[in-house]
Amino acid sequence: MKKLEPVYFALDFEDGETALQFLKEHGLHGIPVKVGMELFYREGPSIVKQLKEQGHNIFLDLKLHDIPETVRRAMRNLAHLGVDVVNVHAQGGTEMMKAARKGLEEASGDARPLLLAVTVLTSMDRRVLEKELRLDRSVADAVSHYGDLAIESGVDGVVCSVEEAGLIKRKEKLLALTPGIRLSDGDRHDQKRVATPEVASDQGSDSIVVGRAIRDAKHPKATYLHIKEAFENELHHS
Repeated sequence: MKKLEPVYFALDFEDGETALQFLKEHGLHGIPVKVGMELFYREGPSIVKQLKEQGHNIFLDLKLHDIPETVRRAMRNLAHLGVDVVNVHAQGGTEMMKAARKGLEEASGDARPLLLAVTVLTSMDRRVLEKELRLDRSVADAVSHYGDLAIESGVDGVVCSVEEAGLIKRKEKLLALTPGIRLSDGDRHDQKRVATPEVASDQGSDSIVVGRAIRDAKHPKATYLHIKEAFENELHHS
């Protein structure tokens, strides 16, 4: 089974040429990266191949959510790309999550990508859960419930906000990857549940995803190294 890296740089660029040029221009050779829907749907498997050739560990963030058999077959295809981490929506249920793991194992055996389950998106808060999703519970309760389903399904970990990382880490053998990371003076943009790298580490996050804070920095490489050092130092001292 593959491993989770401490920090993933989210390649939130409109096309592969721009993403690859950014990495080259700023000396971000071989750093762990997250490829999301925007980039993958534009470039397809070719962007994964190019990034792997340049030594990048890849978290392919497509958040699959469909009937179990479709997800199983899709995961087989994703595993063949050689990515290191993939994910599904926990809201798809236990049968779907089990099917996702089965598909990965069928394609890659013991060298399978890590499988994460997305709990509650960091753009959501209790108002959205109650008014739009009709879930009469707090975000923490929803995340905890999805964490239990992930354990039951044999998933390796979950994607949650920093606010729920501690609650996830109290469960049995679940990794916690947390997006919504900002520097202390950063803008929240469209995310409601955000935190700094130090707070993420202190709350129990095993890994963080950082996009805009690096992409929009005056010195992206220095910013990436600062974030990585801050997260890992706090991790080792907590």
